[in-house]
Amino acid sequence: MDAFIQQVLAGLATGGIYASLALALVMIYQATHLVNFAQGEMAMFSTYIAWSLIHAGVPYWGAFFLTVGFSFVLGVVIERVVIRPVENSPVLAIVVVFIALLVILNSVTGWIYTYTIKTFPSPFPEQPLFGNTYMSSHQIGAIGVTLVVLLLLYGFFRFTPLGLAMRAAAQNPDSSRLVGIRVGWMLALGWGLAAAIGSVAGVMVAPIVFLDPNMMGGILLYAFAAALVGGIDSPGGAVFGGFLVGVLENVLGAFVIGNELKLAVALVLIVGVLTVRPSGFFGKVLVTRV
Repeated sequence: MDAFIQQVLAGLATGGIYASLALALVMIYQATHLVNFAQGEMAMFSTYIAWSLIHAGVPYWGAFFLTVGFSFVLGVVIERVVIRPVENSPVLAIVVVFIALLVILNSVTGWIYTYTIKTFPSPFPEQPLFGNTYMSSHQIGAIGVTLVVLLLLYGFFRFTPLGLAMRAAAQNPDSSRLVGIRVGWMLALGWGLAAAIGSVAGVMVAPIVFLDPNMMGGILLYAFAAALVGGIDSPGGAVFGGFLVGVLENVLGAFVIGNELKLAVALVLIVGVLTVRPSGFFGKVLVTRV
Protein backbone atom coordinates (compact mmCIF):
# COMPACT_ATOMS: atom_id res chain seq x y z
CA MET A 1 0.00 0.00 0.00
CA ASP A 2 2.84 2.37 0.83
CA ALA A 3 4.38 1.76 -2.60
CA PHE A 4 1.06 2.56 -4.27
CA ILE A 5 0.65 5.83 -2.33
CA GLN A 6 4.22 6.80 -3.18
CA GLN A 7 3.63 6.22 -6.89
CA VAL A 8 0.39 8.22 -6.83
CA LEU A 9 2.02 11.18 -5.08
CA ALA A 10 5.04 11.06 -7.39
CA GLY A 11 2.61 10.97 -10.32
CA LEU A 12 0.93 14.12 -9.02
CA ALA A 13 4.33 15.85 -8.93
CA THR A 14 5.22 14.97 -12.53
CA GLY A 15 1.59 15.52 -13.51
CA GLY A 16 1.86 19.12 -12.37
CA ILE A 17 4.72 19.59 -14.84
CA TYR A 18 2.70 17.96 -17.61
CA ALA A 19 -0.21 20.23 -16.67
CA SER A 20 1.94 23.34 -17.10
CA LEU A 21 3.12 22.35 -20.55
CA ALA A 22 -0.37 21.15 -21.53
CA LEU A 23 -1.73 24.53 -20.48
CA ALA A 24 0.82 26.22 -22.77
CA LEU A 25 -0.32 23.99 -25.65
CA VAL A 26 -3.96 24.89 -24.96
CA MET A 27 -3.20 28.61 -24.94
CA ILE A 28 -1.59 28.39 -28.38
CA TYR A 29 -4.41 26.19 -29.67
CA GLN A 30 -7.07 28.64 -28.49
CA ALA A 31 -5.32 31.44 -30.38
CA THR A 32 -4.42 29.59 -33.59
CA HIS A 33 -6.39 26.27 -33.52
CA LEU A 34 -3.05 24.54 -34.10
CA VAL A 35 -0.75 22.52 -31.87
CA ASN A 36 2.68 24.06 -31.32
CA PHE A 37 5.00 21.09 -31.78
CA ALA A 38 7.96 23.31 -30.79
CA GLN A 39 6.55 24.06 -27.32
CA GLY A 40 8.82 21.52 -25.65
CA GLU A 41 11.95 22.80 -27.42
CA MET A 42 11.11 26.37 -26.44
CA ALA A 43 10.92 25.22 -22.82
CA MET A 44 14.18 23.30 -23.18
CA PHE A 45 16.00 26.31 -24.63
CA SER A 46 14.74 28.49 -21.78
CA THR A 47 15.95 25.91 -19.26
CA TYR A 48 19.45 26.15 -20.72
CA ILE A 49 19.26 29.93 -20.26
CA ALA A 50 18.42 29.34 -16.59
CA TRP A 51 21.35 26.90 -16.30
CA SER A 52 23.70 29.50 -17.81
CA LEU A 53 22.52 32.20 -15.41
CA ILE A 54 22.92 29.93 -12.38
CA HIS A 55 26.45 28.95 -13.44
CA ALA A 56 27.23 32.64 -13.97
CA GLY A 57 26.54 33.21 -10.27
CA VAL A 58 22.95 34.42 -10.38
CA PRO A 59 20.90 33.10 -7.40
CA TYR A 60 18.47 30.34 -8.31
CA TRP A 61 15.24 32.29 -7.94
CA GLY A 62 16.75 35.31 -9.65
CA ALA A 63 17.69 33.08 -12.59
CA PHE A 64 14.20 31.55 -12.48
CA PHE A 65 12.37 34.86 -12.85
CA LEU A 66 14.85 36.18 -15.42
CA THR A 67 14.29 33.01 -17.46
CA VAL A 68 10.51 33.39 -17.27
CA GLY A 69 10.87 36.98 -18.51
CA PHE A 70 13.24 35.92 -21.29
CA SER A 71 10.83 33.15 -22.33
CA PHE A 72 7.94 35.61 -22.49
CA VAL A 73 9.93 37.88 -24.83
CA LEU A 74 11.04 34.85 -26.90
CA GLY A 75 7.43 33.75 -27.35
CA VAL A 76 6.33 37.22 -28.45
CA VAL A 77 9.24 37.49 -30.92
CA ILE A 78 8.52 34.05 -32.40
CA GLU A 79 4.87 34.97 -32.92
CA ARG A 80 5.65 38.32 -34.53
CA VAL A 81 8.60 37.20 -36.68
CA VAL A 82 7.92 33.54 -37.49
CA ILE A 83 4.20 32.82 -37.06
CA ARG A 84 2.57 36.10 -38.08
CA PRO A 85 3.82 36.01 -41.72
CA VAL A 86 2.30 32.54 -42.27
CA GLU A 87 -0.88 32.83 -40.17
CA ASN A 88 -3.10 32.83 -43.29
CA SER A 89 -1.21 30.01 -45.00
CA PRO A 90 -2.60 26.46 -45.35
CA VAL A 91 -2.58 24.39 -42.17
CA LEU A 92 0.10 22.04 -43.50
CA ALA A 93 2.44 24.98 -44.16
CA ILE A 94 2.05 26.21 -40.57
CA VAL A 95 2.66 22.70 -39.20
CA VAL A 96 5.88 22.56 -41.21
CA VAL A 97 6.91 25.90 -39.67
CA PHE A 98 6.31 24.50 -36.18
CA ILE A 99 8.38 21.40 -36.94
CA ALA A 100 11.14 23.52 -38.46
CA LEU A 101 11.16 25.67 -35.32
CA LEU A 102 11.49 22.51 -33.21
CA VAL A 103 14.49 21.28 -35.21
CA ILE A 104 16.15 24.71 -35.25
CA LEU A 105 15.87 25.20 -31.48
CA ASN A 106 17.13 21.69 -30.81
CA SER A 107 20.09 22.04 -33.19
CA VAL A 108 21.07 25.51 -32.02
CA THR A 109 20.98 24.40 -28.39
CA GLY A 110 23.12 21.37 -29.16
CA TRP A 111 25.57 23.57 -31.09
CA ILE A 112 25.89 26.08 -28.23
CA TYR A 113 25.81 23.75 -25.21
CA THR A 114 26.72 20.38 -26.82
CA TYR A 115 24.65 17.23 -26.30
CA THR A 116 26.44 16.26 -23.10
CA ILE A 117 23.99 15.61 -20.26
CA LYS A 118 24.21 18.23 -17.51
CA THR A 119 22.86 18.31 -13.98
CA PHE A 120 20.41 21.02 -13.03
CA PRO A 121 20.12 22.17 -9.40
CA SER A 122 16.95 22.06 -7.37
CA PRO A 123 16.04 25.03 -5.15
CA PHE A 124 14.52 22.75 -2.55
CA PRO A 125 16.43 20.94 0.24
CA GLU A 126 17.59 17.36 -0.18
CA GLN A 127 15.84 16.22 2.99
CA PRO A 128 12.11 15.46 2.62
CA LEU A 129 9.87 18.28 3.83
CA PHE A 130 7.53 17.91 6.81
CA GLY A 131 9.10 14.56 7.71
CA ASN A 132 7.18 12.66 5.03
CA THR A 133 8.53 9.47 3.49
CA TYR A 134 6.47 9.47 0.29
CA MET A 135 7.66 12.50 -1.68
CA SER A 136 10.97 14.28 -2.12
CA SER A 137 11.19 17.98 -1.36
CA HIS A 138 11.58 18.73 -5.07
CA GLN A 139 8.37 16.87 -5.88
CA ILE A 140 6.45 18.83 -3.24
CA GLY A 141 8.06 22.06 -4.43
CA ALA A 142 7.22 21.33 -8.07
CA ILE A 143 3.56 20.82 -7.15
CA GLY A 144 3.59 24.07 -5.17
CA VAL A 145 5.16 26.06 -8.01
CA THR A 146 2.69 24.59 -10.51
CA LEU A 147 -0.31 25.48 -8.35
CA VAL A 148 0.97 29.04 -7.84
CA VAL A 149 1.38 29.49 -11.61
CA LEU A 150 -2.09 28.12 -12.26
CA LEU A 151 -3.69 30.40 -9.65
CA LEU A 152 -1.87 33.44 -11.03
CA LEU A 153 -3.05 32.60 -14.55
CA TYR A 154 -6.62 32.10 -13.37
CA GLY A 155 -6.60 35.47 -11.62
CA PHE A 156 -5.03 37.16 -14.64
CA PHE A 157 -7.55 35.85 -17.17
CA ARG A 158 -10.54 36.18 -14.83
CA PHE A 159 -10.06 39.56 -13.17
CA THR A 160 -7.70 41.79 -15.21
CA PRO A 161 -8.73 43.86 -18.27
CA LEU A 162 -5.75 42.62 -20.26
CA GLY A 163 -6.55 39.00 -19.46
CA LEU A 164 -10.19 39.46 -20.48
CA ALA A 165 -9.08 41.14 -23.71
CA MET A 166 -6.77 38.21 -24.50
CA ARG A 167 -9.59 35.73 -23.90
CA ALA A 168 -11.91 37.72 -26.15
CA ALA A 169 -9.30 37.98 -28.91
CA ALA A 170 -8.73 34.22 -28.85
CA GLN A 171 -12.42 33.27 -28.80
CA ASN A 172 -13.88 35.87 -31.19
CA PRO A 173 -11.27 37.98 -33.00
CA ASP A 174 -13.74 39.71 -35.34
CA SER A 175 -15.96 41.02 -32.54
CA SER A 176 -12.88 41.96 -30.52
CA ARG A 177 -11.62 44.18 -33.34
CA LEU A 178 -14.97 45.95 -33.45
CA VAL A 179 -14.62 47.02 -29.80
CA GLY A 180 -11.04 48.25 -30.27
CA ILE A 181 -8.99 45.30 -29.05
CA ARG A 182 -5.68 44.91 -30.88
CA VAL A 183 -6.10 41.24 -31.67
CA GLY A 184 -2.64 40.78 -33.20
CA TRP A 185 -0.87 41.96 -30.07
CA MET A 186 -3.21 39.94 -27.82
CA LEU A 187 -2.23 36.79 -29.70
CA ALA A 188 1.45 37.72 -29.40
CA LEU A 189 1.05 38.17 -25.65
CA GLY A 190 -0.64 34.77 -25.54
CA TRP A 191 2.42 33.22 -27.19
CA GLY A 192 4.60 34.99 -24.65
CA LEU A 193 2.59 33.63 -21.73
CA ALA A 194 2.62 30.12 -23.20
CA ALA A 195 6.41 30.27 -23.57
CA ALA A 196 6.78 31.55 -19.99
CA ILE A 197 4.61 28.73 -18.62
CA GLY A 198 6.60 26.21 -20.64
CA SER A 199 9.85 27.53 -19.17
CA VAL A 200 8.50 26.89 -15.66
CA ALA A 201 7.77 23.30 -16.65
CA GLY A 202 11.28 22.92 -18.09
CA VAL A 203 13.02 24.30 -15.01
CA MET A 204 10.95 22.11 -12.69
CA VAL A 205 11.53 18.89 -14.66
CA ALA A 206 15.26 19.43 -15.38
CA PRO A 207 16.47 18.25 -11.92
CA ILE A 208 14.52 15.01 -12.46
CA VAL A 209 15.41 14.07 -16.04
CA PHE A 210 18.74 15.98 -16.27
CA LEU A 211 19.48 18.61 -18.86
CA ASP A 212 20.11 17.85 -22.52
CA PRO A 213 18.66 19.15 -25.81
CA ASN A 214 16.29 16.17 -26.13
CA MET A 215 14.96 16.32 -22.56
CA MET A 216 11.47 17.57 -23.47
CA GLY A 217 10.61 15.05 -26.20
CA GLY A 218 8.79 12.60 -23.95
CA ILE A 219 7.49 15.38 -21.70
CA LEU A 220 5.79 17.07 -24.67
CA LEU A 221 4.14 13.79 -25.63
CA TYR A 222 2.73 13.38 -22.11
CA ALA A 223 1.59 17.03 -22.13
CA PHE A 224 -0.10 16.54 -25.49
CA ALA A 225 -1.90 13.49 -24.11
CA ALA A 226 -2.93 15.54 -21.06
CA ALA A 227 -4.31 18.34 -23.24
CA LEU A 228 -6.32 15.87 -25.34
CA VAL A 229 -7.67 14.00 -22.32
CA GLY A 230 -8.84 17.17 -20.62
CA GLY A 231 -9.87 18.98 -23.79
CA ILE A 232 -7.52 20.78 -26.15
CA ASP A 233 -9.61 23.96 -25.86
CA SER A 234 -10.08 23.81 -22.07
CA PRO A 235 -7.37 25.25 -19.75
CA GLY A 236 -8.96 23.60 -16.72
CA GLY A 237 -9.20 20.34 -18.61
CA ALA A 238 -5.50 20.52 -19.48
CA VAL A 239 -4.63 20.83 -15.79
CA PHE A 240 -6.88 17.89 -14.90
CA GLY A 241 -5.42 15.86 -17.77
CA GLY A 242 -1.86 16.61 -16.66
CA PHE A 243 -2.39 15.27 -13.16
CA LEU A 244 -4.34 12.26 -14.49
CA VAL A 245 -1.64 11.33 -17.02
CA GLY A 246 1.08 11.73 -14.39
CA VAL A 247 -0.66 9.38 -11.96
CA LEU A 248 -1.54 6.81 -14.65
CA GLU A 249 2.01 6.85 -16.00
CA ASN A 250 3.54 6.16 -12.59
CA VAL A 251 1.01 3.61 -11.33
CA LEU A 252 0.81 1.60 -14.56
CA GLY A 253 4.58 1.80 -15.05
CA ALA A 254 5.27 0.53 -11.55
CA PHE A 255 2.63 -2.18 -11.20
CA VAL A 256 1.26 -3.17 -14.61
CA ILE A 257 3.38 -2.63 -17.73
CA GLY A 258 6.83 -1.78 -16.39
CA ASN A 259 8.93 1.36 -16.77
CA GLU A 260 10.08 0.37 -20.25
CA LEU A 261 6.57 0.87 -21.67
CA LYS A 262 5.54 3.97 -19.71
CA LEU A 263 5.71 6.18 -22.80
CA ALA A 264 3.17 3.90 -24.44
CA VAL A 265 0.64 5.10 -21.86
CA ALA A 266 0.63 8.55 -23.46
CA LEU A 267 0.21 7.09 -26.94
CA VAL A 268 -2.65 4.84 -25.83
CA LEU A 269 -4.36 7.81 -24.19
CA ILE A 270 -4.00 9.94 -27.33
CA VAL A 271 -5.41 7.23 -29.60
CA GLY A 272 -8.15 6.32 -27.13
CA VAL A 273 -9.35 9.88 -26.61
CA LEU A 274 -9.31 10.68 -30.33
CA THR A 275 -11.31 7.51 -30.98
CA VAL A 276 -13.89 7.68 -28.18
CA ARG A 277 -14.19 11.36 -27.25
CA PRO A 278 -12.19 13.67 -29.54
CA SER A 279 -13.20 16.77 -27.54
CA GLY A 280 -11.79 15.37 -24.27
CA PHE A 281 -13.50 15.33 -20.87
CA PHE A 282 -13.98 19.10 -20.64
CA GLY A 283 -13.64 20.22 -24.26
CA LYS A 284 -16.45 21.76 -26.26
CA VAL A 285 -18.29 19.50 -28.67
CA LEU A 286 -18.70 21.40 -31.94
CA VAL A 287 -21.86 20.69 -33.90
CA THR A 288 -22.01 21.83 -37.52
CA ARG A 289 -25.31 22.07 -39.37
CA VAL A 290 -25.07 20.78 -42.95
